[in-house]
Amino acid sequence: MELYLSWLRKIFLVCLLVYGTRACSPGTSSRTGKEPRVTTPLKLKQRVPNISEDTLGASGPPEGIIERDSAKFEDLSPNNNADIQFKDEEGTGADRMMSKRCKDKLNALAISVMNRWPGVKLRVIEAWDEDGHHSPDSLHYEGRAVDLTTSDRDKEKYGMLARMAVDAGFDWVYYEQKNWIHVSVKSDSSEAARSGGCFPSDSLVTMETGERRTLNGLRIGDRVQAIDSRGEIIYSDVIMFLDRKPLQNTLFYVIETEDKQYTATLTPQHLIYVSDSTHTNFSEAKAVFASHVKTGQFLYTTVQDHDREEGALLRQLRITRITLKTIKGAVAPLTRHGTLIVDDIAVSSYAVIQQEWIAHASFLPVRIYYSIKQYLWGTAYSENNNHTTPTEYVNWYPYALYKIGEIVVKDYMHPQAIEL
Repeated sequence: MELYLSWLRKIFLVCLLVYGTRACSPGTSSRTGKEPRVTTPLKLKQRVPNISEDTLGASGPPEGIIERDSAKFEDLSPNNNADIQFKDEEGTGADRMMSKRCKDKLNALAISVMNRWPGVKLRVIEAWDEDGHHSPDSLHYEGRAVDLTTSDRDKEKYGMLARMAVDAGFDWVYYEQKNWIHVSVKSDSSEAARSGGCFPSDSLVTMETGERRTLNGLRIGDRVQAIDSRGEIIYSDVIMFLDRKPLQNTLFYVIETEDKQYTATLTPQHLIYVSDSTHTNFSEAKAVFASHVKTGQFLYTTVQDHDREEGALLRQLRITRITLKTIKGAVAPLTRHGTLIVDDIAVSSYAVIQQEWIAHASFLPVRIYYSIKQYLWGTAYSENNNHTTPTEYVNWYPYALYKIGEIVVKDYMHPQAIEL
C-alpha cells in the first residue's frame, strides 16, 4: 500500500504543476468573468471599508501604546525604502518606524505611486507617534497607522492615492483631510488578519441521507448538498478541508434576507452566488466576495422543504441587511463540484481568488487524487477523519496556491487576501 501511496503522491504533484500552470492562463467563465478593479478616486471624508477603524472588519482595536523602552518596540521595523519620502519633522526617525504589515503595504503602495505618476514618490508625514500628538486610542502609537501625501504635494492626486492605498491592501483607508490621507492596518498578531474563506463551524449542511449536520461534524467522503451549473440541487463528496479552526475567533459577514430564517454567514473573502434581478437564472449568477455583496441583490436559497430534494431548483431571496459578527470556530469544506448549500443558501467552496473558475481548475489535482484513492480502496479515508474532535489546521495545498496567487494572479485576489 505504501508503494501505491508513493506513486499517487507523484501523480498528484505532476498534476499540480500541469494544471496549476494552466489555471493561471487567460480564459473565460460562464459565471465569473473578471470584474475590473475599482479605479474611482475616493472623495474627501470617504473611508474604506465604511466602518470604524477600530472594528475587526477594518484595522481592529488598539493593543496598547508602544514606547522606545518597551519590549514591543522590537516588533517595529524601520522603513528605509529610498522610494518613499519621510517628513521626519522630529528628527528622530519615528516616521520610519512601523509594524511589519504596515511596512509591507506601504512599500507596495510606493511602487504603485511611481508606476502611475513617474517622477513622483509616496510621502509619509506621520507614522509611529512617541510624543502623544494623537487621541489616546490612535493606532499611530503602535506603528499601525500612517498619514500620506505625494512628494509633489499635488492635492488633486490624493483621492486616487487613497484608492491606490485600498488596492495595496491597507485594512482601513480614510481620505481624512484635503491635505493628506490616513491609512492603517491590523496588528501583526491579529487572528483577524489571517482569516481566509470559511463558515462558522456550527453552520448546517444536508447529508445525502437527509440528516442535518454541522460543518464541524463533517468528514472526508461525506456526501452533502451542492449545486450544479444549472442551479439544480445535487449531492457531492467532501474531498478536503481547506481550513479548520474550531477554537479561533473569526470575523464573519452576516447577510440577511427578506425571510429572516435564511441568513448567510461567511468570511469577507469567501465567494457567494448573487444576482441583481429575480429574473436571473443560476447559470447567470455571479460568484462574488461576501464583502462585495450589496443590499437589494438576491441570494439563491432552498426556501421550502421540498426544495432540498435532489434535482430541485433554487429560489431567490432579496438581501435586506448586512452586518459583521465575530464567531468562534471556522470551517471550509471543499466538495468535488466546488459548491455547497450551507444553512440552505448556495455558496462556493472557494475564497480569496475572485474568479471561481481559476480556483476550481487549480484544485483539479485534488479531485484526481481523491478519485484515484476512491477507485483503488473504495474509500477516501484521510488522516483528518481519524479523530472525534477536529484539530486546527490550514491545508498546505490552498496555502501554496494563495502564495502563488499573490505573484501571478494578484489582480483577482481579495484586497484583504489571506495572510498566513
